[in-house]
Amino acid sequence: MEFLIATAIGVMTAAGIYLLLRRRTFPVVLGLAFLSYAINVFLFAMGRVVVDQPPIYEKGVSAYTDPLPQALVLTAIVIAFGMTAFVVILALRTYLETGTDQVDGLPDAAPEEQEPRP
Repeated sequence: MEFLIATAIGVMTAAGIYLLLRRRTFPVVLGLAFLSYAINVFLFAMGRVVVDQPPIYEKGVSAYTDPLPQALVLTAIVIAFGMTAFVVILALRTYLETGTDQVDGLPDAAPEEQEPRP
């Protein structure tokens, strides 16, 4: 199970970094979302999530789950939502001002200016 979680975190991180390096703005937004999901899963994995145990210590309970990773992930979800909304609005404004959705703001090259593919 640990290998599966580590692999999922690695795949989401790799996909997020790959999408962040794209030339269009929409894949960049998706890359940020993938990275935030990978961070959330990583925080959960660090906290050693335990099944069927309360997150708060009560009288008569011998074992409980650490509530700190749950609080960190909840905070990270809220921050990621706000960051994603900001990046989407920023990308939309850039598109409306420049007329292109390229990250660098340069227009797409005309078909005759592009290099032929082999």
